[in-house]
Amino acid sequence: MPWATPAQAHELNGHVSVEARLFANAPLYPEQERNNGSIALAPEYYHEWTNGSSFIFVPFLRLDSADSARTHFDMRELNFLLLGNPWELRIGIAKVFWGVTEFVHLIDIINQTDLVEDLRGEDKLGQPMVHLSVPSSWGVLDFFVLPYFRERTFPGQEGRLRTPITIDTDNPVYESSAEEKHVDFGFRYSQVFDFGDIGLYYFKGTGRDPLFIPSVNSGGQPVLLPFYQLIDQAGLDLQLVAGNWLWKLEALSQDNEAENFYAATGGFEYTFVGVGDSSMDLGLIAEFAYDDRDDEAATSFENDLLLGLRLGVNDSAGTELLAGLSYDLDSRGNVLRFEASRRITDTLKIFLEGWAFFNVEPDDTSLYSIRDDGFIRLQFFYYF
Repeated sequence: MPWATPAQAHELNGHVSVEARLFANAPLYPEQERNNGSIALAPEYYHEWTNGSSFIFVPFLRLDSADSARTHFDMRELNFLLLGNPWELRIGIAKVFWGVTEFVHLIDIINQTDLVEDLRGEDKLGQPMVHLSVPSSWGVLDFFVLPYFRERTFPGQEGRLRTPITIDTDNPVYESSAEEKHVDFGFRYSQVFDFGDIGLYYFKGTGRDPLFIPSVNSGGQPVLLPFYQLIDQAGLDLQLVAGNWLWKLEALSQDNEAENFYAATGGFEYTFVGVGDSSMDLGLIAEFAYDDRDDEAATSFENDLLLGLRLGVNDSAGTELLAGLSYDLDSRGNVLRFEASRRITDTLKIFLEGWAFFNVEPDDTSLYSIRDDGFIRLQFFYYF
């Protein structure tokens, strides 16, 4: 066992961040604060034994000035990695990412979305798991047993970027009688080729995207109860490289008690290397997202064109810029966002993000409630 061998390394690092979110318009709902500030702490402890097995501990804490639901603690990672030949076994709380596209991470299903952190859905809650990975010359097989379900986080009544009716996260509804203790299973095959890489997966268990049931709370106020279905889902991620072209595809098919549907997102990124005889690289991104449930989809990307620019300055400060525009081909609503980051010193980093919503009509259920919630977020990170 790895803990019976002499210690090889102890590492303690992480970051503290200070954040301000400034909104362009007054809030739509009287309970909301206009702006908010917050501080977050994310330390990381890592220990490795001489045989390569390791232990990692990554807690996360955010304190928010306006939204009590955004003040939260999570165990992002707390697990042992045991190395065998030719296998790896991870036991504990961990994070796993699947996907290749830029704007919509359609197939990323193992970890639950931490939606109070940001709108992109890229921040994830830690997931209890047993994860066996078996690499070989013909690909990597990953097996997952997930013994406990994590509920999605949502902005609270005082927070911006929320639904018109508050989501009651204290009273979720499950299709399974075992509720959050239902054991989920996942399997994935992946392989890297000279021309790109491919992944195929199957997931059986509690779906990460909830539906919502209208209800009233103990005070007689209307609320929405998250409803988590049992699903069978199969998916594909594919990435092909051809010179300066990068072609990407994510697709899935899901069966549940209420319906069967499929969804896909894909497109390309073309990179101009050394723009204007400089060290900068400029990437042009075009993707399309489709969900055959149309307006009944649990996502806002059911028939959307997504365009973007990525600028890599390739300087010593690691300056990067990404801008994206999503255009709903049904409702004609637009979402414009950008993000930029740059190191100030070896231990300080600045991150700037902006979101704006245009031409949002009342029938656009996913965006209408946040139509006045365009904002700029400024973050400073201190790494230790």
